[in-house]
Formats: sequence, structure tokens, C-alpha cells
Amino acid sequence: MKKRVRIAAMCMSFMFLIAGCGKGEETKDAPKEQNQAEQEESAQGEEAVLNIAYQYGLAYAPLGIIQEQGLIEKAYEDATGNKVTVTWNQMSSGADINTGISGGSIDAGFMGVGPAVTGVTKGVGYKIFTNLSGQEHGIMTNDENIKSFDDLIGSSNQIALVNIGSFQHILLAMALENAGHDPHALDSNIVAMAHPDGMTALQSGNVSCHLTSSPYIFKEREDNKLHEIKDVADAWGVEGSFIVGVASEKMHNDNPELYQALCDAVAEAVDFMNNSPEEAAKITCQFDGNTEQEELEYIKKSNYTVETKGLFELASFMARTEFIENAPGSYEDLVFDNVSGD
Repeated sequence: MKKRVRIAAMCMSFMFLIAGCGKGEETKDAPKEQNQAEQEESAQGEEAVLNIAYQYGLAYAPLGIIQEQGLIEKAYEDATGNKVTVTWNQMSSGADINTGISGGSIDAGFMGVGPAVTGVTKGVGYKIFTNLSGQEHGIMTNDENIKSFDDLIGSSNQIALVNIGSFQHILLAMALENAGHDPHALDSNIVAMAHPDGMTALQSGNVSCHLTSSPYIFKEREDNKLHEIKDVADAWGVEGSFIVGVASEKMHNDNPELYQALCDAVAEAVDFMNNSPEEAAKITCQFDGNTEQEELEYIKKSNYTVETKGLFELASFMARTEFIENAPGSYEDLVFDNVSGD
């Protein structure tokens, strides 16, 4: 009898042990499920960050519309329900933007098409995601003895432009070749200066020439102490791509919603520039330092479009004249799938 009681007691203890273990497993698993739900909720509400770089001049005017109207933030929130913080960094050259993107501090940038092609073919880690604008270019001089390239080649006259390898440098090479000269005949005359600094240096006599884009070329043409060497203006018209947008492949691949919001914002801003130039001028003049009337006049002389023009032609010239080492095989090698043009 005592033996049967001991066996029964052991069975009951074993049942309690099993029950206790089961209860312990449920308690242990519950926090895991709860933590996972909290993590998912936290990820959904996490605020994205987009770091954008750009440069100086009227060519970048649509970016003023994007900033003022918060177009990226609106597009991203409409698509995802989440917030994005957009930071804008003004830089002096495309080379600086390339450094920022390759280092991971910049996600997207707007720059001259020449440096953009250079960055793509060098494997900086981005492609072109949109065109932004085409602008007039020209080279002005304060020296009455300079009439053509013949007067500059072999001289010590300095030519201010944004940077070696910039679009302005490539444009100078195209103009030289069109005039029958070596495209690099004036490389040693170049001094790197941001557009505003170059205009100041030209007007003060610190440099002999300045190759620039709008609005600086328009302002310089109004100065009766300066005159223009026409070859540059004829080499690349306002219809051709000048400023393009580049986006890191990391952002394009890892955050397609943010990439699309950026594309949509640029397209909306470009449409606004073209459809409402008077309203656009009121906004962008605050960024460019022009009067509202000046801004409107300059906008009407510009070409704002998201479609590239002459991109592959320019890249082929750059490869032939050794501005880049690796020639792209096709237009598609330079752009993301959403981009249209040539």
C-alpha cells in the first residue's frame, strides 16, 4: 500500500513538472514575439534621411522649388506614410560631390554632366537619375587684344572656370577642337574658381577670361568693359544637357520609395518652372540673389527638362579626348532605368 502511494506521488510530481515547464516556455517565448512586434513598429515609424548636394547658378533653380515646397517630403510621405529629413549641401564642384557620394555622406547630387559621366565611368557608385537643365555658356574677356583662341594659345592669360574636368573645361575642349585646335591647348591656362568668384576675378582684372553659365554669363554680357569669344557659345547649345542629377546605387537599391520620391519631386519642380515661370521666379530669386524680374528673364532663357540630350555624345567625346579612361558602351551604362533621352 505504501509502495502504491509513493508511485502515485511520483506521477503527480512528474505531471506538475511538465506543466511547469510548459508554462515556463510560454513565458519565455512571449517577450520574443513582443520584441519582434515592437521592432517592426519602430522600423515602420523610423524617419528616413536624404543628403543632397548641389552647386551655384540658375541651372539649379528647380531645386529651390523642391526646397521651398517640400516636394520630396510630400512625395515620400504620400508613398509610405513616413517622414524624411532632407538636408541640402551647397558645394563648389562636381568633384566635391563625387567625394561625398563615394564616402557615403551624400546620397544624391546635382552637377555638370561632365563630372557626372566621369563619376559613373570611374565607379564612384552612382548613376544619373534625371536631367535638370540646359543653359547658355560663354567665355568673356576683359582684354581688348583677345579676339579668339589664337590670342590665348601659348599665352599666360588665365581662364577662370569651375574646375579641371568640369563641364566648362570639357566645353572649352569641344570649342577648341571645333576651331581646329588641340582640345587641350588651353589646359595650362585654367584656374579653378566657383562661378561667382570667377565673375568677380574677371571684373576686377585678376584673370583675363571667365568661362561660365547663366546667370553669370548674362550679367557679364551686360558689362561694357567685357567682350565675348563666341566659339564657346556655339559648341553646346541650351538644348543640350548641362546639369544632371546623380543618385547613389545604394539608395536606388535599398530604398526605392525614397529614390522614387526624389525623382517625382524633380519632375514636379521642372513642370512648375515651365508652367508657372512668374511664380517660380518669386521663389528662386531668393536663392540666386537676383531681382524677381531678372530671375524671370533668366528662367525664360533656360531649358528645364528631365530628359537628357546629347549625354552619350558628350561621353564619347570625353573618352576620345582622354577626359575619361573607360568609355561607356551605351547610353544605358550611364543612367538608371527610369531616365529617358540620348
